[in-house]
Amino acid sequence: MDNATIKKRFEKLDPYLDERLRRLVAGAEALAIGRGGISVVSRETGLCREAIRVGCEELESAETLSLGRIRKAGAGRKRTVDQDPTLKADLERLIDPVTRGDPESPLRWTCKSTRQLTKTLIGMGHQTSHRMVGELLRELGYSLQSNRKTLEGSSHPDRDAQFEHIYAQVKSFQGSGDPVISVDTKKKELVGNFKQGGQEWQPTGQPELVKVYDFQDPELGKVAPYGVYDPTLNVGWVNVGTDHDTSQFAVESIRRWWRSMGASCYPGAQRLLITADGGSNGSRVRLWKRELQALATELGVAITVCHYPPGTSKWNKIEHRLFSFITMNWRGRPLVSHEVVVNLIASTTTRKGLQVYCELDSNEYPKGIKVTDAEMDTIKIDRNLFHGEWNYTISP
Repeated sequence: MDNATIKKRFEKLDPYLDERLRRLVAGAEALAIGRGGISVVSRETGLCREAIRVGCEELESAETLSLGRIRKAGAGRKRTVDQDPTLKADLERLIDPVTRGDPESPLRWTCKSTRQLTKTLIGMGHQTSHRMVGELLRELGYSLQSNRKTLEGSSHPDRDAQFEHIYAQVKSFQGSGDPVISVDTKKKELVGNFKQGGQEWQPTGQPELVKVYDFQDPELGKVAPYGVYDPTLNVGWVNVGTDHDTSQFAVESIRRWWRSMGASCYPGAQRLLITADGGSNGSRVRLWKRELQALATELGVAITVCHYPPGTSKWNKIEHRLFSFITMNWRGRPLVSHEVVVNLIASTTTRKGLQVYCELDSNEYPKGIKVTDAEMDTIKIDRNLFHGEWNYTISP
């Protein structure tokens, strides 16, 4: 038989053969040649002599493998975990969360990647690879996990009661037709051709090109968007400040909201309710109260403030009714100028009819202003019997 024919025939069949059929075909060729056939077939096909010999034995044997099997039961190379019975246990000990508090753990202060785990296991005398470690971790019920923000720390004992108080106040003001606003400062943003989180549709292969490093532009700097959200009308107002986020800036933002839309939307209002959390409008900030006194006197309305309990700022309605949609609207869009920032905020809408108005505030708001005890004594403040530090009214 022409040896070249064997090679050509085997190359044609090889793509369709599994391990069993491959050795059976090679064995059949060797048996057809007769003496020296195993050597000839091995040379022409590239299969090892042992595989061809096993194929010959299977063809001549009365025993046949059950349907679907490629090897006899127990044949083939043993799994690493079968040859090394302590491998899985040592791996689980390394990856177990309990070892995070074990100062003797080899990976106490190390990132537990599959390659790092492999390196440590090899150092312990095991023979393994990062692929094997990955398979074993999946068998043990592990998967790659990121951190999840769910822990809020210790909650104030009157947390729920404060939420109920805020709810009652909001309903009372809305029932009498008086304005209710939720206020806060959004995260400061760099202005310039910088990367912005998220994605936007662009022609394939033509992404928006931005700067590699986020070094602040000395001319454009940062902006601090201070938001005022009216849950009754589902309308937002954002004052984009270019200076420091201070209590003066916060109250000026509320003043601008009142002049632009608050007074016209609530022409007969005698009082105003503000719900806020911390920061420049925090319950302990003296300057916040002093500036609110000036605003109440100027507008001729009593200003009631209800602060959210510590650690609950995410429940402030402005966070998920206004700021979240602004972030979605400018995703993947570099904030290259103040004008772009204002336009992107003002064009934010939702299917439920949210409208947002925005303007730029280029005034300067210096930091470090101190409010004396004498100035605090002049503030006409009436503290609520229930947590007066969180709930108070400042009258004109």
